[in-house]
Amino acid sequence: MTGAAQDGSRNNGILLDPAGLLQILESNRRLTVWVIEAFPEEALFQYKPVEILRPFAEMVQEILNIEDDYVRGIALGEWYFGKVADDARTKADLLAACEQVRARTRELWPRVTTERLLQVESDPFFGGPPQSHFERLVYALENEIHHRGQGYVYLRELGIEPPLFYER
Repeated sequence: MTGAAQDGSRNNGILLDPAGLLQILESNRRLTVWVIEAFPEEALFQYKPVEILRPFAEMVQEILNIEDDYVRGIALGEWYFGKVADDARTKADLLAACEQVRARTRELWPRVTTERLLQVESDPFFGGPPQSHFERLVYALENEIHHRGQGYVYLRELGIEPPLFYER
């Protein structure tokens, strides 16, 4: 898979570069935002199909906190748990938090170089094995996709047709 540049051209045989990775993150976030928008306000924050699961809004808060923590850590070397999305109490708040976190990612992204993505460091949060920063961002992306899939199931259980996953 080669990443397309802004002008539609290909990246001269480069499999993936930081700009291409950001495009993938952007595409996935657009879809997550559309899933948020499909939820009725109350269901977004309260509905869960069984007691052990979380409402979709809580999953989105986790997605946003992970992105903010990882991008800040990779770009600036500042590793700490933030709670940028935890105060969202309405759909409008949650959508604003999505834009705030993504704006911060775009602001810091020029510091996310190929060399920095390939750098391997100890896990700053969970005590897991050392991994590259690219692997951290892939984890964040997989986490978002996983929780968005849960959101699709929730919407279907609520009788709401979710957005088409292949439209970005």
